[in-house]
Amino acid sequence: MIETVLNTEIWDGQTVQDLLSIEFLAQVLGSVLAAIVILVIGFIVAGWVSRRIKKVAKGQPHLDNTLFDFFANILRYVIIGFAFLFVLNTFGVQTTSVVAVIGAAGLAVGLALQGTLSNVAAGVMLILFRPIRQGDFVEVNDQMGTVQSITLNFTELASIGNVQIVIPNSEVWGNTIKNYSGYDTRQAEWTFGVGYGANLADAERIIRETIMADARSRPEPEPFIQVNNLNASSVDFLVRVWVASDQYFAYQADMKRAVKEALDAGGIDIPFPTRTLVKAA
Repeated sequence: MIETVLNTEIWDGQTVQDLLSIEFLAQVLGSVLAAIVILVIGFIVAGWVSRRIKKVAKGQPHLDNTLFDFFANILRYVIIGFAFLFVLNTFGVQTTSVVAVIGAAGLAVGLALQGTLSNVAAGVMLILFRPIRQGDFVEVNDQMGTVQSITLNFTELASIGNVQIVIPNSEVWGNTIKNYSGYDTRQAEWTFGVGYGANLADAERIIRETIMADARSRPEPEPFIQVNNLNASSVDFLVRVWVASDQYFAYQADMKRAVKEALDAGGIDIPFPTRTLVKAA
């Protein structure tokens, strides 16, 4: 009975007795050790290549970190994938058959995960064409914040209040993107109202001098300061001045207060709505 079991052929012409032989066990042990060595080397090389690519991007300020991170991760997975194929080849597995199986499985998975793959496709487009980058202040899909990261599946923003916002890439790529950091400068705009009895020339001079005295104000292009509207109780000045994009929000708020205080000091009346109540007889 035992002899029958030992002589039973179970794999590639090999019997149980052959598989239990010292030569076969040594061969299997050698393949296992070779596979471990290949995997260790593969992971080490993949990690080293990935870190080197990212280091190159960080050492060059004019290069986009997002794009290099994307290529570093892709290359890392490619190297690890080849390492696994070498391991399978070590055990005598036909890698061409494995690749065919992976291709068929990939098609099935792709059909089942169409939504996820659309995010991946959009992520690739965002990374390659780079309409937004890490550190940009943007408005996407009615969400506003600073871009923290762009992965293959989603884009992460940090709101003004430092709240994490995660948006699927398909919604980012498929919607209008407002990139407030896209250009080096932006045009700040205010409307300042003065009373009808005010000297308009003095009011314009005070507004111009106050705003242009701030070091953040750009003299070129020429600032626009003109009467724009005659309201029921005020004469409105429309003011437009160029400023660096990264200074825009603080600058706009500071100038509102500075101009208000300067008009008060210059004796220029700033009207506000009033209502007269008549007592019924």
